[in-house]
Amino acid sequence: MPLRCLLALVGGLVLAAGFEPIGLAWLMPPAVAALVLSVRGLRPGRAWLPSLLFGITFTYAVMVWMRSVGTDAWLAMCAMESAFFVPLGVGLSWSLRLRAWPVWTSLWWVGIETWRSGFPFSGMPFGRLAYATADTPWGDALPWIGMTGVSLLVALTGTTLAWLLVSLPDARRQPPRRAYVAVAALAVVTLAPALVPYPLERSGTATVAAVQGDVPGTGLNVPAVHREVTANHVRLTEDLAAAVEAGERPRPDFVVWPENSTAVDPFLDAGVHAGIVAASDAIDVPILVGGTNGDPLDDTLVLNQGIVFEPGLGGADRYTKRHPVPYGEYIPFRGSSWMPSTYGRLTEVPRDMVRGTSLEPLRIGDVRVADAICFDVAYDEGIAGQVARGAELVTVQTSNAMFSRTSQLDQQFEISRLRALETGRWVVVAAINGISGVVGPDGTVVASVPARGQEVLVEEVALSTTLTPAVRAGVWPARFTLVFLVCHTVWAFVAYRRRRRGERPSRQPSQETVERGSTA
Repeated sequence: MPLRCLLALVGGLVLAAGFEPIGLAWLMPPAVAALVLSVRGLRPGRAWLPSLLFGITFTYAVMVWMRSVGTDAWLAMCAMESAFFVPLGVGLSWSLRLRAWPVWTSLWWVGIETWRSGFPFSGMPFGRLAYATADTPWGDALPWIGMTGVSLLVALTGTTLAWLLVSLPDARRQPPRRAYVAVAALAVVTLAPALVPYPLERSGTATVAAVQGDVPGTGLNVPAVHREVTANHVRLTEDLAAAVEAGERPRPDFVVWPENSTAVDPFLDAGVHAGIVAASDAIDVPILVGGTNGDPLDDTLVLNQGIVFEPGLGGADRYTKRHPVPYGEYIPFRGSSWMPSTYGRLTEVPRDMVRGTSLEPLRIGDVRVADAICFDVAYDEGIAGQVARGAELVTVQTSNAMFSRTSQLDQQFEISRLRALETGRWVVVAAINGISGVVGPDGTVVASVPARGQEVLVEEVALSTTLTPAVRAGVWPARFTLVFLVCHTVWAFVAYRRRRRGERPSRQPSQETVERGSTA
């Protein structure tokens, strides 16, 4: 057991190295193989321990950026995320007793990944295997099989590697024929999408500007300097308008400001509203503004929205953030004794943010746009749902100021790149102080602004209405993995009860006892 635990601890760290800022994606299969080998041969009652240790080192390493919120928040959140590796260890122990166990163990990995990505409080999707696959053959499969499918493919590569390591000694150093077949099949599934990219039809073009205005001072506290933040975005947009008039830059069809480019209600604050109107009139095209608005039905609630401002008209279409951050943008069970709202930095969340529900794309001029606000980009249903309803382009408005000195910026920007591959859409990212960028449907970064930069990107992008198989499938592959977890768990318990009944001593006298009695 000590060697198993050591292997699991190292495996978790190796898996974290597959993600940014290290980004060695090829390390993920060996890491998954290490977990499987550390559990192999253990009963469920013991298999959870190495799996938990694997989860602890992986989770705390890959999400070390949470320390920017507070060490207590980092410890608490990662402890909760690590706990999901306990049922994973049990499920791996069950699966390793079955034929074709590389398939069942990889399904358990993805099922647990799906579970923790949506529970509790909308879950924490960061750390999904698919989110480290940019610039790899696995990433090329995204338009075909989606995020869940790619995670399954990476996990299957790892579990197959573990199977080969187990099989080789039994074959006296000669791989069995089935090993060649399994590896060949896996290679074909992995490499085929890179050789046969999904065909996309162009429905038009648009020129889009993304503004990164930066945050004054340390760049970590937007609310403290929110008026200066808004002024930066107004000034940069007016400078763009002047450059357009001088013929130095092309006129965009619309402009994208980031989340929290206005940290107050832009319809109630006269100064902020005047700045937005001035910028919109100067550039004379719509601006997608990131605003924090009060809920008209309840002044104790707040909405985080992307708001389309039309020149000369004012507010138009809106998108409301679907996944507010628990304990960052709202406090679950506010007022309860177990987590008082006066604890630590929770006093900085005086109002709870309301979750958006609409999947209708924004209408910005003549373009239908799928919008995502910050952590929304890490959830599958939002962007894909809007693209399925006709969105021709994707925008991501984000405010990562609190994490501006961490790898969170790189991890989230990589997810934005992967969304471009998944949906077959250009993605325009506007971040308040990094990383902003324009990404092609093949995941290529056409232009970007680094953290703490202050710049306006203006790029022509292609529009498309083609629906990839991943978009058509939606969230059903993820739901299937959850159904698998439930069915396999029920089957395992039924099999256990049957086995227990079979092991109970019979009340009938044994044949040996009968024979002894006859002899006597």
